Amino acid sequence: MKSSQEVAYYFILSLLAASVVILGLVLTIFCRKIKPTESEESLPAAKISAQGYPLTDIDDATEGFNHRRIIGAGRLGTVYAAVLPSDQKPVAVKRIHPSLVLSNAGFGFTSILKTLSSARHPNIVPILGFSQAPGERIIVMEFVSAVSLDYYLHENSDGASSLLDWSRRLSIAAGAARGLEFLHEGMAPNIVHGCFKASNVLLDDKLCARVSDYGLSSLAPYEKRGLAGYVDDEHWRNGRGEACKEGDVYGFGVVLLELLSGRRAEEGLLVRWALPLIKQMRFSELLDLRLVMPSDMRPIIRLAKVASTCVSNSRKSRPSIVQVATILNNLEIEVCA
Repeated sequence: MKSSQEVAYYFILSLLAASVVILGLVLTIFCRKIKPTESEESLPAAKISAQGYPLTDIDDATEGFNHRRIIGAGRLGTVYAAVLPSDQKPVAVKRIHPSLVLSNAGFGFTSILKTLSSARHPNIVPILGFSQAPGERIIVMEFVSAVSLDYYLHENSDGASSLLDWSRRLSIAAGAARGLEFLHEGMAPNIVHGCFKASNVLLDDKLCARVSDYGLSSLAPYEKRGLAGYVDDEHWRNGRGEACKEGDVYGFGVVLLELLSGRRAEEGLLVRWALPLIKQMRFSELLDLRLVMPSDMRPIIRLAKVASTCVSNSRKSRPSIVQVATILNNLEIEVCA
């Protein structure tokens, strides 16, 4: 009797074990058949990289680089509003100046563009692709806007009604800081902008700041045009422009002074004019006269003090963009919440 009970006992244990194994197999098969969630499907399968476009596609997209499609021009090249024939997607096409193409034959254009194109952030204008041919270097970017912060501050002819108010200017400053912070610390390897200025901060349809033209300073290391007033004295120390994070912070500080005063950088004159006013707390003379003085001056005073530390003569004494972004994010929450 005892033997038969033992047999029954072990038989039941065997059945339970077999049931557990079968259940595990069923669950495994079931889970494999479950369709991934929408968020899982949206995850990129691989690192984003710039797409190479045939020059014929770029020529079609810009209607043969038609001058009527020009939306900007700067030290690196001319920017065209374009529509890609493959998907009818609006893009911005930057055509690098031929002289820069010839002087940078060994620049490693493709590899650098692929690295820069992996930068994806709400306050960054992403690089989508490129094209190259003998004598031609083309950069294809997302079309954000044809309007820059420089235009809104200095070329806006619509009158006071369309000027950026103080809260909007603070939000733009915070957004631009987040974009630059991502380039400096969120990318591996880190990306130095090299030419941070008001014309390289675009404003989208919601007036959100989007940093553009980053990481391309090596294309024009000796070109001073367009940089005067936005780089410190050490930038040209060896005759060749040396981009660095501290230099980007200086340029960012100059842009803050432009937001505060409504004045242009004026080849360094803005910094020399504004710093004594900030130090002496003479904000009625510093602030943009086209706007009404804010009722609460504390956020503006803090913004001005951040600007003054960014344009400090000594690179060692300047804050990092991480520190700047933290302060401006807190100010934005305080003022715009």
